[in-house]
Amino acid sequence: MSHVLAAVAWPYANGPRHIGHVSGFGVPSDVFSRYMRMAGHDVLMVSGTDEHGTPIQVQADADGVTPRELADRYNRVIVEDLHGLGLSYDLFTRTTTRNHYAVVQELFEGMYHNGYIVPKTTMGAISPSTGRTLPDRYIEGTCPICGYDSARGDQCDNCGNQLDPIDLIDPKSRINGETPKFVETEHFFLDLPALADVLRQWLDTREGWRPNVLRFSKNLLDDLQPRAITRDLEWGVPIPLDGWRERPDKRIYVWFDAVIGYLSASIEWARRSGDPEAWRRWWSTDGEGKDARAYYFMGKDNIVFHSVIWPALLSGYSGAGSRDGEPGRLGRLNLPTEVVSSEYLTMEGKKFSSSRRVVIYVRDFLERYDADALRYFIAAAGPESNDTDFTWAEFLRRNNDELVAGWGNLVNRSVSMAAKNFGAIPPVDPAGLTEADEALLAVARAGFAAVGDLIARHRQKQAIGEAMRVVAEANRYLSEQAPWKLKGEDDKPRMGTILHVALQVVSDANTLLTPFLPHSAQKVHELLGGTGVHAPMPVIEEVEDLDGGPAYPVLTGDYTVGARWESVPLQAGRSLAAPKPVFRKLDPSIVDEELARLAD
Repeated sequence: MSHVLAAVAWPYANGPRHIGHVSGFGVPSDVFSRYMRMAGHDVLMVSGTDEHGTPIQVQADADGVTPRELADRYNRVIVEDLHGLGLSYDLFTRTTTRNHYAVVQELFEGMYHNGYIVPKTTMGAISPSTGRTLPDRYIEGTCPICGYDSARGDQCDNCGNQLDPIDLIDPKSRINGETPKFVETEHFFLDLPALADVLRQWLDTREGWRPNVLRFSKNLLDDLQPRAITRDLEWGVPIPLDGWRERPDKRIYVWFDAVIGYLSASIEWARRSGDPEAWRRWWSTDGEGKDARAYYFMGKDNIVFHSVIWPALLSGYSGAGSRDGEPGRLGRLNLPTEVVSSEYLTMEGKKFSSSRRVVIYVRDFLERYDADALRYFIAAAGPESNDTDFTWAEFLRRNNDELVAGWGNLVNRSVSMAAKNFGAIPPVDPAGLTEADEALLAVARAGFAAVGDLIARHRQKQAIGEAMRVVAEANRYLSEQAPWKLKGEDDKPRMGTILHVALQVVSDANTLLTPFLPHSAQKVHELLGGTGVHAPMPVIEEVEDLDGGPAYPVLTGDYTVGARWESVPLQAGRSLAAPKPVFRKLDPSIVDEELARLAD
């Protein structure tokens, strides 16, 4: 057993999340975490809602509420949506807890004392009409490096380079289109150049990463610049230094605050578990966590924060880098084992856009369709290594032709024939198994190593393809053996053997598919006469802030129960009832209905 951290990108709490979001951070991290638990590893899966920064402030102003009220509203929406998808977080929390503030300030102070956070006077953008600071991401213009005409003030999404708003050609405010005014302001900067060597040495040791992620990350090291770590802002974590703590106009920048959430959520989980030091098993380089593995899941627009910025923060706090220094009170902290970045999901050939109504929110999707239908589409056809287009026609095809006609049909006809003819799982004929029987069982047993290895290496498309290959082989076996043709009493032992083999493979295939399809996996487990929890699900709990702040909902769960990653022999004689369909066949009319909704 090893300790495995699944660190999942923090959804921003300025609105509901759409299916493009969860295709990048949500479903892939849950598939991985469920498999690793089933394989016997001690997994800690953490995240929460990202709730600071100017976008929250801007949206709150527009809605006539406070930033906290806006964050409260969408925190709950997002928690409920991720619960509906069955995402098995050990803790899904938020960045407005007092625990999070304390951990953020601890890392800030540790890096400051080690010399990796330095003061600097710079030019900041303000709105001429309101006098309010404009955040980098709310300024757009032409990139001075590659000429891309929609570069943001903090980064160009075309060439990946870090930028300052003042460097943009013809900068404009995304809020009202006006040209920002630049004035002198004092801020603290993360001295990335002083950490470049340690980052390069670390990246050179990374193996098995998706090539685009590693190549992009290494390229960023060629021109690292100090990066602002504070902002002129009212909403965020206060700066923990004398002369700055009480200032109402200066806050820690949201990108610094949010990535530290992986650590603060782990510490909060440990405090709630009754063992406040338990987080060290996943984080402490010097202690029992030195052999732990940490995997970070996000969309490709967040690579830089996880492969450069976050490792830089961890290294600087731990006393690494050109200025050396001493670890803070939390000790030396583990760097990521792998940054698992997905590409973009588009919709009907267009980029997701809430303002342009090219969107389907998770909540709306789950009101009309099953969670496992979406999880299957993301796993089988999602943006794992290439941008992928979600179309309703393809969703319909995969649901009806693969889930219903493939996997659902295998379950239904195997259980139905056994229940009708035997009322229970039939015994194997004492005469033994045929070559065809043995061959199918061998295919299913081999699936555990093949599918498990692919999930562990973040090749989920191939993994679910291998699992569905087992399903296809079992359907072919049933068609060739045709147990329904064995009607005589003398044929019954052979019919029983065929159905026993088929049900054993249904059980094995169900285990292989459990990380991908946990809701239906529980149903199949029960159709086979199983009892108890097969695929544990998250629960929503209302909790008090550990340090006296407002209460809030979290996602958590008991994942020590459930299936293991192994073939479990079925016991003959276990009662079977007539099955109910595992998946819903969708009417082709949904394609036109959904396209009409987009056109409204």
